[in-house]
Amino acid sequence: MAHEITTSKEEVLRGFREEYERLRARVRENQQLIEQSQLEVDRLRERNVAISAQIRRIEANFDTIPRADIKAAYDDARDAQTRLLTMQGQLEKLKGNQEELEYFERLLGRLLNLVQGIAPDRLAAPMPSGADLGGEGGNLSTQAIVRIVEAQEAERQRLARQMHDGPAQSLTNFILQAEICQRLFDRNPDRAGEELKNLKATATATFQKVRDFIFDLRPMMLDDLGLVPTIRRYVEAYQEKTGIRTQLSILGDERRLPGHIEVMMFRSVQSIMGAARDHLAAKTISIVLDVGPERLKATVEHDGRGFDPDDVLAGDPHTEDVLGLRTLRERIGLVGGSFEVTSSEDEISRYVIVLPAAG
Repeated sequence: MAHEITTSKEEVLRGFREEYERLRARVRENQQLIEQSQLEVDRLRERNVAISAQIRRIEANFDTIPRADIKAAYDDARDAQTRLLTMQGQLEKLKGNQEELEYFERLLGRLLNLVQGIAPDRLAAPMPSGADLGGEGGNLSTQAIVRIVEAQEAERQRLARQMHDGPAQSLTNFILQAEICQRLFDRNPDRAGEELKNLKATATATFQKVRDFIFDLRPMMLDDLGLVPTIRRYVEAYQEKTGIRTQLSILGDERRLPGHIEVMMFRSVQSIMGAARDHLAAKTISIVLDVGPERLKATVEHDGRGFDPDDVLAGDPHTEDVLGLRTLRERIGLVGGSFEVTSSEDEISRYVIVLPAAG
């Protein structure tokens, strides 16, 4: 019996090690893609700068430059901008994938260390349903892992729908409008000019939507400027797009924090504000971000529909986590933080997130 238990443990360890090595290989491969994409983005940015300078020269001498040269220059500009936008989107997607891969690499590493430390007699005992696979900084149950993965898949599906219904449809319209302009250019230049103006206006609006989409997906300024400027920008854009009155107050020292702490806090506030907008019909939201010496604390309040926090946070794990609060609490716990919710039908809903400022 002891030999069978030892063999079973070795098989489990072998499986964990193989999966861990495959995951590490994917992390390295994705990092190489990020570096290659970054080089391409930098190259395209330089090309856009050069083309913009060329366009300015053309505009300064518009009457003396052949029409074919003007058209070729604007075609190059449009192509360069499209390529740059595409590569920036790909780069952001790769960075998002890298975050997920590195997260699961750390998680699998913790699980591997846990399995290595299990004694054979404990391995023989059946694990209770929903048993904690813990470590320092919080416990992570099997059900929690499942919910986190399901939440990530649901987010991917939401983003795919947004891309299909927004930028993808607009790009299809661009192609049709460009074909119309091409046919009219020789037969009816005035009409072609009007179509080009419409195309430019549509492209400008779509470009802004794509920029907003990329910001929601992974704001680059979070890496460049940090948490406080990013939340300020997000709150401003949120209020402008939704019409929900939103107030942000910053307390403490506005400084940079460990990357994973900044990402966790930003995603937490973003998730709560998204739920208030999509499910709770909030009309006003207040956020207070306190950057203390040892802890980072965010308090979010809104006047949307109330709910029972106990039912939402301790509900049936098989039911859908509509507000995303169960998964959010588990993610916050993974980095040693805490998450408290108070709400009822007649009161303001209040969410308090506390994370270690030192990571």
